[in-house]
Amino acid sequence: MSEVKSENRAKRRIVGKVVSSKADKTVTVLVERRVRHPLYGKYVKKSTRLHAHDEENACHEGDRVAIVETRPISRSKCFRLEAILESASALQQKEASTSGSGV
Repeated sequence: MSEVKSENRAKRRIVGKVVSSKADKTVTVLVERRVRHPLYGKYVKKSTRLHAHDEENACHEGDRVAIVETRPISRSKCFRLEAILESASALQQKEASTSGSGV
């Protein structure tokens, strides 16, 4: 009766940037967050690298992706790729257009 099914539990969905896709079916995702310093009150950037399962090897370095929490796949992988939000080439074009118009 007190059994909790894994489908009912909310899965964490995290958005980050792919920093490595060299391993087979694995991508390393850099997740940045802003944390308020407890004493000084200044916001500081903290980052975490997470390994995610990419079954089709679809991701490339620089892509912005969404990953979701899942059962442990290996010693270091507890996330899987949910979606590629922006490809690296699209991000580079966006950055080039914004930096070029700021004259």
